[in-house]
Amino acid sequence: MTLLQLEGVSVRFGERTGGYALDRVDLRVAAHEIVCVLGPSGSGKSTLLRVVAGLQRVSAGRVLLAGADQAAVPVHRRGVGLMFQDHQLFPHRDVGGNVAFGLRMRDSSKSAREDRVAELLELVGLPGAGKRAVASLSGGEQQRVALARALAPSPRLLMLDEPLGQLDRGLRERLVVELRGLFSRLGTTVLAVTHDQGEAFALADRVVVMRDGRIAQAGTPLEVWQRPASEFVARFLGFENVVPAVVSGGAAGTPWGKVPVPAGEADGERQLLIRPAGVVLGPDGLRCEVVSRTFRGTHVALRLRPQTGPVLEAECGLAGAPAVGDRVAVTFAPAEVVVLPADAPGSG
Repeated sequence: MTLLQLEGVSVRFGERTGGYALDRVDLRVAAHEIVCVLGPSGSGKSTLLRVVAGLQRVSAGRVLLAGADQAAVPVHRRGVGLMFQDHQLFPHRDVGGNVAFGLRMRDSSKSAREDRVAELLELVGLPGAGKRAVASLSGGEQQRVALARALAPSPRLLMLDEPLGQLDRGLRERLVVELRGLFSRLGTTVLAVTHDQGEAFALADRVVVMRDGRIAQAGTPLEVWQRPASEFVARFLGFENVVPAVVSGGAAGTPWGKVPVPAGEADGERQLLIRPAGVVLGPDGLRCEVVSRTFRGTHVALRLRPQTGPVLEAECGLAGAPAVGDRVAVTFAPAEVVVLPADAPGSG
């Protein structure tokens, strides 16, 4: 069942320039689905969240929750929870008072509030912390309290705005796994925005990549990672080996020479992505000089300057990795080659 639906939603941000923060966005989020919206600054991802919450008026289009148009529904009546990057905890209230805030607004009884607070603190890994002062909490603990507060009123949709952005990487990586498990157990429907692709891919059932107020691509993390829809999406995901190419007869003419492409690709002018794992070091092939090498734990990342064409990103095993200044030869593995269309802003 579709819980959230955006139909042709637009938000103008400059009447005189005619610019849009959101431009005819269509999006569906199913009940119990976790959707993460990715994009660079200014892509419209936070505006999209504010529109769903009722904090931003739309210039055109509709927002529906469980099939009901939300145009005339005030923020506090929408039944959504919203957690911000900076947590926005109340410093004058203890942990229990913060978690119970939404329940107080709904006139729950004192005993019901206390039971719900205890249940949620247990759920987020802070059992018995109700009397602790907010100032005594670590960043990760504040994150958990903010989450418990957002979950307290049992929202039908939970929205997260850069939820882990202020935490160090190690803590983010641990918490994102915990959040994924928690939301799955609760059956929570989640719409989150983040600029961190690793966070989004670990958390989401579906990823939405935004560009200039439009949806450039939507799909499962695996689909988006394996088949970026455009050069923009590929580069946003961190891939640098993207060049113009002409596909013909199972191969592509590129600045690096002929590159084999997966079977069944249509002929014509395209963009070509070669993943670093598809740049294979060997005795023969395109001659390159190693200009940098970076240890990445499970492999070594290389930057290679070829005889022709732009710098190549490659990766290889730890044993026998070439040194900076070494001369190597490379070939290309077609399984790691992706044929892209001409780059253009995507739409929903």
